[in-house]
Amino acid sequence: MDLDHARTVAVEAAEAAGALLMEGTRGALGVRAKGEGGDVVTDLDLASEKLLLERILTAYPSHSVIAEESGLVGDAGGEWTWLVDPLDGTNNVAIGLSAFVVGVALCRDGLPVLGVVHDPVSAQTWSAVRGRGALSSGGVRLAPPYAPGPHGPLLAWTQGHGVSRGDATVRALKQTLELHARRVLQLWAPLLSWAMLARGDIDGIVAYRAELVDLPAGALLAQEAGIEIRTLDGDPFEACIDTTAEQRSFVAAHPRAIPGLLALVQ
Repeated sequence: MDLDHARTVAVEAAEAAGALLMEGTRGALGVRAKGEGGDVVTDLDLASEKLLLERILTAYPSHSVIAEESGLVGDAGGEWTWLVDPLDGTNNVAIGLSAFVVGVALCRDGLPVLGVVHDPVSAQTWSAVRGRGALSSGGVRLAPPYAPGPHGPLLAWTQGHGVSRGDATVRALKQTLELHARRVLQLWAPLLSWAMLARGDIDGIVAYRAELVDLPAGALLAQEAGIEIRTLDGDPFEACIDTTAEQRSFVAAHPRAIPGLLALVQ
């Protein structure tokens, strides 16, 4: 498997989907409810996903894909599985907020080996291949420094759609973070948070029962930039596609910032 070629396929597909999204946000979005938790889906999600599936399966017809809206396409449990988030930040788009990205990951035996995040608004793409580092659109290697501030860390928070509004653990975590962090961002676009962390724009991410589809691309991008990810108990974390929601709670930050961040959440 040529991962350099797979990166090219993923980058070109994500950027084509991004162009579709940018054009589509100028017109009617076709917003409708998704599930019972207040989430939404738009016609743009479906159009972008269709494009991504066509690009990936044309290049790799024997691979499986797990897509945000379509679910599993192909056989489960195969060696090669792609994950596609066609519009990470749908709720932002629905209210006219230009904070959204496209995410694509490729996993081998459940473990991410390729991750791509494309931001159509800034026309920037970040990608990573396991063991080869994380790169910007211009080929610059991402390596965020450890730069603690005097007023606490700037953090992003993310949680899964299935987490209830009254979840006691969420309330306790958020209260602690608000007390000790400089700011806690809730971007409604986890992949955008991962890109910001990999670039060094924010200091860390705290996640509680994170969604699966956008996780492998973002986690690999950050890890290849030198970011460390730990479970809330402090154990090593891997963004495998066979994890349950209960296993997808973690902190992510520069290795030197991890002990302080874990101290906040434990």
